Amino acid sequence: MQIKELTNYLEHIAPLSFQESYDNSGLLLGEKSDEINQALISLDITEEVLDEAIASKCDIIIAHHPFIFKGVKKIGNSHWIDRCIRKAIKHNIAIYAIHTNLDNVHTGVNKKIADKIGLINTKILAPKKEMLSKLTVFVPNEHSDKVLKEMYNAGAGDIGNYDHCSFQVEGTGTFRGNEESNPAIGKPGQEEHVAETRCEVLVANHKIHSVLLAMTHAHPYEEVAHYITPLSNINQEVGSGMIGDLPKPVESRVFLNDLKDKMNLNVIRHTKITSDKITKVAVCGGSGSFLLNASIAKGADIYITADFKYHDFFEANDQIIIADIGHYESEVFTKELLLDTLTKNFTKFAFRLSQVDTNPIKYL
Repeated sequence: MQIKELTNYLEHIAPLSFQESYDNSGLLLGEKSDEINQALISLDITEEVLDEAIASKCDIIIAHHPFIFKGVKKIGNSHWIDRCIRKAIKHNIAIYAIHTNLDNVHTGVNKKIADKIGLINTKILAPKKEMLSKLTVFVPNEHSDKVLKEMYNAGAGDIGNYDHCSFQVEGTGTFRGNEESNPAIGKPGQEEHVAETRCEVLVANHKIHSVLLAMTHAHPYEEVAHYITPLSNINQEVGSGMIGDLPKPVESRVFLNDLKDKMNLNVIRHTKITSDKITKVAVCGGSGSFLLNASIAKGADIYITADFKYHDFFEANDQIIIADIGHYESEVFTKELLLDTLTKNFTKFAFRLSQVDTNPIKYL
């Protein structure tokens, strides 16, 4: 298939607009029209991963971490990024990164960690704001169901575990077309009064374009009266980290030992045990110190993440246990997450899990 078939799906489950401003997710090398036959899934891009792709005849690598992160001013041979770029181009291997956009969806990286730990009642720890809009459109009463159906199919009206959500009120719409108009109701130059339904739906900002196309296609009017209102509401399905409950309280040290087993850890750096039992758990794959206050505010007994600096551990302030499990260790199961979802949706395409341990940190 063509690369765009794969990237369109990846950007459906984790839209690029969800990535953080500093990130560089997306197709880093390759053309969307290029044909591919087999994909390698990896956490990172390294020379060893590229060698693995070459040996296994994979022509695209899907990685969590983008290896082109800062500006590249020249491509030589002295730095590992340069060598990766040269090798990928030489062997015609496309590279796609799905990073903070996958972190920020409620079915993404943090949900995978929560599932590994066995959390229930999971929610986004720090939902994002200003990612929703309200779309209001005025439709003749007899067409409102059809127009709304098409808008729903395009992604409008989804709120958490509910879909087809709208607010509707009936009223009277008026209009008068000029001599160049072709009104669906009435005649040019004649003022019309039409029984209409005012339909309001929530739309995630990245879906607005497709919803507008569906709306105008289904609407009977030549000119569709509508408006879009940006909202400051939080989107419960998009944001950083995740918080959930254990099925039953677990003694703190027992939980930490179980965590080592479930996440295949060599070591856990943690603050002192501040509670006898763990009930509520907050998690964030990768560098997550920025969510410590949110974890405390949400009542978590322990916060599991990575890359805490020495002085940041003091900020636990006897209110929570910080468990730093390592960056690689917190995200390595992202490979399984991607493999599972891709094989379910592309049943006739080959995906392989990279067997290369890309963790740059070794333990003695």
